[in-house]
Amino acid sequence: MDLSSLKLFGMKPFNMGPFNMNGPNIQVAEYDSVLTWIVIALLSLGLVMVYSSSIATAEAAKFTGYRQSYYLMRHALYILLGLLAGALVFQIPSKTWQNLAPYLFMLGVVLLILVLIPGIGREVNGSRRWLSLFVFNLQPSELMKLIVVLYAADYTVRKGIVKNSFSKAFMPMFIVMLVVGVLLLMEPDMGAFVVICAIAMSTLWLGGYKLKVFAALLLALPVAFAALIIFSPYRMQRVTSFMDPWADPYGKGYQLSHALIAFGRGEWLGVGLGASIEKLFYLPEAHTDFLLAVIAENWVSLA
Repeated sequence: MDLSSLKLFGMKPFNMGPFNMNGPNIQVAEYDSVLTWIVIALLSLGLVMVYSSSIATAEAAKFTGYRQSYYLMRHALYILLGLLAGALVFQIPSKTWQNLAPYLFMLGVVLLILVLIPGIGREVNGSRRWLSLFVFNLQPSELMKLIVVLYAADYTVRKGIVKNSFSKAFMPMFIVMLVVGVLLLMEPDMGAFVVICAIAMSTLWLGGYKLKVFAALLLALPVAFAALIIFSPYRMQRVTSFMDPWADPYGKGYQLSHALIAFGRGEWLGVGLGASIEKLFYLPEAHTDFLLAVIAENWVSLA
């Protein structure tokens, strides 16, 4: 594995010196212990809070077998699979990922198209975002976030010579983001589109693109977002309900108003682990989309 791969995965080289059997000044991997413990802490916190926030939902649902630990066991399995996948990815040099980036991006676009085809894509709550793989459901928009990291990094390197050219550096990335955006908004999944655009722009900025090229993206994308919101009644309702959820607390603002109630109940130090009230069928999707509200209610609130 090359040194760039070590840096990509939070590791740093150190010199074995004359004690290295393969010769002096050979650098091998050293784990970043601080980063490792941060990851362990986040995984542990997530596991505990997924269990805490999902007990009532799992116990009341028929498809879970009325088992309190259903989501706990499923999340623990996903963590294990993620760690195994991470160990596998770690063995692949970063140069290989760079070479694969364009092909992975094309694969991501194909998956975003497949999810829109009736009979292939699975529709949940009015959104067609999932592909059923029998054992689990794949959400291509989430996979695309990772792929865009690789593609944007590879794009930045490939366009390094012409990165100050508006037509050669800005326009190709804008067109790519436009294609991905159209597919995501057809699901619809505007949240994923915003995240993917932020990833692409941040990568270009870190890659040393000059302000005039970066400013073009900053000007074009907000205009596109505003147009998408203004000309879509559904998105306009989402924005207005976000700005003032109390205007319709039993309708469009129901979920957000209960999330704010959870923050308010938590005050400064929280009500204690497992003592959340909002997770008891007051706050919809408490164990997924609004897990942060349950954390705030249980432990600490910044409100």
